[in-house]
Amino acid sequence: MELSVVVPLFNEANNIGALYDRIKSTLNTLNLNHEIIFINDGSSDQTLPLIIGLSTTDTQVKYIDFSRNFGHQNAIAAGIEWASGKKIVIMDGDGQDPPEFIPALYQKSQEGFEVVYAKRKKRQGEGWLKKFTAKIFYRVLARITNIEIPVDTGDFRIIDQKIQKILAQMPEQQKYIRGQIAWIGFNQTFLEYDREERMSGSTKFTYRKMIRFALDGISAFSNWPLKVATISGFIVSFIAFLLIIYSLYQKFYGYTIVGWTSMQISILFLGGIQLLGIGILGEYLGRVSENVKNRPHYIIRDTNLTAQNSNKSTIKTNFNHRNDS
Repeated sequence: MELSVVVPLFNEANNIGALYDRIKSTLNTLNLNHEIIFINDGSSDQTLPLIIGLSTTDTQVKYIDFSRNFGHQNAIAAGIEWASGKKIVIMDGDGQDPPEFIPALYQKSQEGFEVVYAKRKKRQGEGWLKKFTAKIFYRVLARITNIEIPVDTGDFRIIDQKIQKILAQMPEQQKYIRGQIAWIGFNQTFLEYDREERMSGSTKFTYRKMIRFALDGISAFSNWPLKVATISGFIVSFIAFLLIIYSLYQKFYGYTIVGWTSMQISILFLGGIQLLGIGILGEYLGRVSENVKNRPHYIIRDTNLTAQNSNKSTIKTNFNHRNDS
């Protein structure tokens, strides 16, 4: 298998047919032995029947059906783990990542790059607030992490099989695939492209999911929030020490009036800093707790893939296979 294309899907029934046609047409121009892996991440529409239908007419179409919604990053991780290609393309299932760009990524990877990611020049069909918050997030993340995570990039990229094998050894529960790939290293480069508008429907990546995703990325690759809590503690302690000195001076050499306002400000200020620190610690401890449980990242209800590679051995008992071969 020369090339695998991994496509996570969540309620994308209206886009599957057109997306499949575009992917298939593009891959045929490459004239490579390939497979297309669709991952159904607990869709409630007709996504699953449609991809099963495609797999019956095209043996190069594979599918993985989760037992429930496990999230976009876990769906990508499943596709990567089960892919058989020497090169693996990761792309979204809404058509915003143009399949026609795959040949350019593949050709660039042949120059000796283990990772070639697609860097967005334009983001069509997205509001100014989403563009602005995404721009700020990627630049803040680049500043506070100790690895070079490329800015203005999503998960649309092509990776080598050696990257796949290393990702299988990174078992953290809160997946942040693009950060993990950047952490691995090797020869990485990028190609610029214009991200298209969704073919139909509305985005499934709500602001709540975006915030959760941002927290996963920051907590997975940076201790900066913990440092902020520590520094804030020192600053507040220093201010409190000065206030103690001032209060003692006023007590013995000045004039004091017991003030409700100053007391309330002090209590609220100190309490707020303490709660902030506890909250940050809680986020990290929560992630430690999730990883200690060592639960599977996803559970497969059904698939037409067969477990052949050793990196799939940790999850092959978590599903009932459609075929016993």
